[in-house]
Amino acid sequence: MKDRYTGPVLKRRHQAEETETTDQRLLDSRGPTDWVHTDPWRVLRIQAEFIEGFGALAELGPAISVFGSARTAADHPTYAQAEEVGRKLAEANFAVITGGGPGSMEAANKGASQAGGVSVGLGIELPFESGLNQWVDKGINFRYFFARKTMFIKYSQGYVVLPGGVGTLDELFEALTLVQTVKVTRFPIVLLGTTYWRGLLDWMRDTQLAEGTISQRDLDFLTLTDDVDEAVALMVAARNGDLS
Repeated sequence: MKDRYTGPVLKRRHQAEETETTDQRLLDSRGPTDWVHTDPWRVLRIQAEFIEGFGALAELGPAISVFGSARTAADHPTYAQAEEVGRKLAEANFAVITGGGPGSMEAANKGASQAGGVSVGLGIELPFESGLNQWVDKGINFRYFFARKTMFIKYSQGYVVLPGGVGTLDELFEALTLVQTVKVTRFPIVLLGTTYWRGLLDWMRDTQLAEGTISQRDLDFLTLTDDVDEAVALMVAARNGDLS
């Protein structure tokens, strides 16, 4: 049986058959012109999502967001690494925030939860994923990506980014943009997995930096490592105000 969430609402069996999401209805410009009348009312729903998120996370304390692929299998080395990240962040007294899905997100939540830490999942309404993983101890389901993404950045003191796909890249580059433009400060971004991420950094250096579209400083905001302890130490340094 597949569970499906529409924001905080759970749907099962025939109720879960609809595939259109709230974000899609908001952003898709095709169709009738009833958006003139319905979009102002959508603002209230959007407002409610921000209020719900702010209320649930306001007293979370120092937290780190961990991103990675929902497709990471439980027997893959990256799953074990994500679990280690979650555990060691919890042992360093950080709450661990993920997207609440399966794969690497589940592993990080599992590590944090089993270590006695605060394991948070920020889910999103998607046509091909359902519900929060079993290791989420505090979870919020969002309808709108932009509301969810605000919660990640607002309540995190840093990002640990494991191998992932388009969604992981989205979160990575949004955070990098906010650091570059000084919207957030003392915000470490760690790419965990040198083999996976090296090609991306090489392209940024050899193409973007060479063409002058980014600066060396932009690249310096990213730390590439395979060492979980190094990643956690950077987060601790940022929390203590020791990050240069």
